Amino acid sequence: MRASGAATILHADLDAFYASVVLLRRPDLHGKPVAVGGGVVLSATYEARAMGVRGAMRIGEARRLCPGLIVVHGDFGDYVDYSDRVFAIFRDFSPLVQPISIDEAFIDVTGARTLFGSPSKIAESIRRRVRSETGLPVSVGGAQTKFLAKIASRVAKPDGSLIVTPGTEIEFLHPLTVQHLWGVGPATLRRLAELGITTIGELAEASPALLASRVGPGRARHLRALAWNRDPRGVVPGRRASSVAAQRAFGGDHRDDTYLRGILSRLSSRVGGRLRRSGRAGRTLTVRARFHDFRSITRATTMRTATASTAVLYRTAVDSTRGILDEYPNQGLSLLGISMSNLVAASPLQLELPIFDDDLVGGSPRELELQALDAAVDDLRDRYGSGAVGPASDLLGDRSRFSEGLSDIMTRD
Repeated sequence: MRASGAATILHADLDAFYASVVLLRRPDLHGKPVAVGGGVVLSATYEARAMGVRGAMRIGEARRLCPGLIVVHGDFGDYVDYSDRVFAIFRDFSPLVQPISIDEAFIDVTGARTLFGSPSKIAESIRRRVRSETGLPVSVGGAQTKFLAKIASRVAKPDGSLIVTPGTEIEFLHPLTVQHLWGVGPATLRRLAELGITTIGELAEASPALLASRVGPGRARHLRALAWNRDPRGVVPGRRASSVAAQRAFGGDHRDDTYLRGILSRLSSRVGGRLRRSGRAGRTLTVRARFHDFRSITRATTMRTATASTAVLYRTAVDSTRGILDEYPNQGLSLLGISMSNLVAASPLQLELPIFDDDLVGGSPRELELQALDAAVDDLRDRYGSGAVGPASDLLGDRSRFSEGLSDIMTRD
């Protein structure tokens, strides 16, 4: 339990995140059963969930459960952009933000109460700002422990908030089913049911020895501790990422050079923009390619000078992807991703020797020339949002024309 005596740990969880982002792009799908994914469901609207559609379910099974299901392919770059914007809002309320995934985080608001009010007021302020600034719904739970805060946000869904008042934790927790406990999967759930245990309260009162005999001593101690709301962990702010990445799953079996260049141009733009916003540059670019049979391969290129240039990232990613396709001439791709590692603090770019005017690599004169373009794009996106400027293929709906034009720019003398 926390010494503050208040429910100052919040858990914020974006509701049906992937599906919610898609609905922002496709308002015509509001109120309809929608699933986001390719071979499996990444996320589903609540209309689809009411028909039994769940995350990680294969699309074929989802269609059988929900014959009118609309399946759409999301854009990972969009998810990263929205996630960044939401997490920036979290950090406006407290520097103690611990990311759990792209769409959820713990926030310790102990020191924020003087400025923003009680935890319940802070939770509602977070929800209002996320909704008004991004259009996304978020549920927020609060408690004295991380475990209970996460349960509270789950109970508050969809699009709600719930703060468990200190002193009422056990009263709130014990009537809930054991599925709410971390670590209770199908196998553990079945073993508990064999003991007649279906609620957290029943588990809390169960014989420790009997419980250990069915789920193991370590698991039994863990579950009993949670059942009595014993969770001493504090919120640990997320460490600065050692890499910056973006990926795009597009399904199918693609080898078309023009199509893949279009994908890589957008990924490079996103990774480059995120590097520049964080004041960093990287030396190692890794391309991850997934074949249509779900096998994956990676290729890394370490450059002589750290860079955050979109153009350099794009050129390097294209060369690596071309090498993968040459190595596997009979295989098509269903996903591409790029990441930059070996990160350093960005500093004024020094020209590398020998200097080749047509060499578009980190430290080259060509990269210096293109820095102005990157800066202008970043400024427009900061002022007007991530969708204000981007590849012409996205803005005009003609990916091939943009990719061919960009290819000409990159290869001309």
